[in-house]
Amino acid sequence: MSFDRSIKIAPSILAADFANFGAECTAVEAQGADWIHVDVMDGHFVPNITFGPATCAAIRPHIKGVMDVHLMIAPVDPYIDAFAQSGADILTAHIEAGPHIHRTLQAIHGAGMKAGIALNPGTPASAVQEVLDLTDLICVMTVNPGFGGQSFIDMTAKIRTLRDMIGDRPTHIEIDGGVDPTTAPLVSKAGADVLVAGSAVFRGGSVTNPTPYGENITAIRTAAQGVWV
Repeated sequence: MSFDRSIKIAPSILAADFANFGAECTAVEAQGADWIHVDVMDGHFVPNITFGPATCAAIRPHIKGVMDVHLMIAPVDPYIDAFAQSGADILTAHIEAGPHIHRTLQAIHGAGMKAGIALNPGTPASAVQEVLDLTDLICVMTVNPGFGGQSFIDMTAKIRTLRDMIGDRPTHIEIDGGVDPTTAPLVSKAGADVLVAGSAVFRGGSVTNPTPYGENITAIRTAAQGVWV
């Protein structure tokens, strides 16, 4: 993976048709998605259960670009190798999920993936200060994790702080939760470059009618880039 700070739209398959994941990934990539975001939840760290390494392995052949896997599970470390084998390009762990995030990031890199840290709304930017050099992506949660379709929580001050902390490091700032054409310019102006969107991308479309996916992606990207038409 090469690094740049251009706006990247990462549709969350949590909002896709669960019976048709492979075709959904293919369709949304064809309509302009940059990454595919996979929300893994365990019913313990967050109050919902979604999917695991087997689902990631099943959809991997249908994804031409980046598979961005966000672990909302605890513990993380016992499952790192399984997600590496499933084909994840980026594996993100919550800093709140365990006491040894430094070791977790090392293990993710050791398994051949890019390493991300996610921060819940109540966790300050300063929590990642000591591990910035091990971090390829910081995921700022703009909802409390667990379910799709929630309302956006304004974390722009935290995003600006993180952007200053990152400096010239090749580290992405990803936003997850409530991203749509209204909120996208707020977070991109603050310094985010990867925007995860679920319902705002998949709304109105399907694998047999994917055009709305492209229209939705374009609307979010255009808003994030500061171009209003």
